[in-house]
Amino acid sequence: MRLFVFGLGYSASAFVERVAASCDWIGATTRGREKAETLAARGLVPFLFDGSAPGDDIDAALSAATHVLVSIAPGEFGDAALAHHRAALAAARPRWVGYLSTVGVYGDHGGDWVDEETPCRPVSKRSQARIEAENDWLAFSARTGVPVQIFRLSGIYGPGRNAFVNFEKGTARRLIKPGQVFNRIHVEDIAGALEAAVSRAPVTRVFNVTDDEPAPPQDVVSYAAGLLGVEPPPEQDFETAELSPMARSFYGENKRVSNARVKAELDYTFRYPDYRVALEALHRDGWR
Repeated sequence: MRLFVFGLGYSASAFVERVAASCDWIGATTRGREKAETLAARGLVPFLFDGSAPGDDIDAALSAATHVLVSIAPGEFGDAALAHHRAALAAARPRWVGYLSTVGVYGDHGGDWVDEETPCRPVSKRSQARIEAENDWLAFSARTGVPVQIFRLSGIYGPGRNAFVNFEKGTARRLIKPGQVFNRIHVEDIAGALEAAVSRAPVTRVFNVTDDEPAPPQDVVSYAAGLLGVEPPPEQDFETAELSPMARSFYGENKRVSNARVKAELDYTFRYPDYRVALEALHRDGWR
């Protein structure tokens, strides 16, 4: 496999680490020269790309890539990879393109279950941009015949990004909004689901990559506190809590997201099917 990654962030890095041994070459974009040097030191081939203009040498790299993972947020002109490198991608005809999206595209469903066939009705501008980017990639697949798989991720956590870290930073909060639930996904299960996808004959498809158990956010904080042996932070009413507009917007979407398709079609077994299993492992093995 010759893998090209648009945006080597938290989730994409976990995937790269998981499949590196099976890759002949890995190229990845980053915004800054310092990060590019770090990638090169890891044996990756870095490309500078901030999404505002085509990246130098990216078209040539894409011409030899067999697999492409897109892990960048949409910008002013939609998905930056398609905005600036659509022709190169079409000419290269990679065997597989994976696009990391978000379950936010479903919008609010009043706590009901949703799956990949549920109509999307995004609420926030960022989720509206995501569904537009998804549709652009699916249209690209329809025109070119290149298999494109959309992976809708729920709230991402793992080492360095979890409730224990929030306790250390003093930012752990128990916000109470009756009936509110969220799904979550451990970063290692994102990497695992992607690995399962590239290991099979590719077909254009949408997958929810999320855990088994949507749960109230305050329950996660309380469970982490119990593992740490500390008192949980006091409950705060969501309506009167001081929150950034972005943080408040997350609570405007309430749904339970099914992962049945990933299990059935990719034959993937989640390592961390719920937050309790994951927090226990992080507490045991290290959460930083």
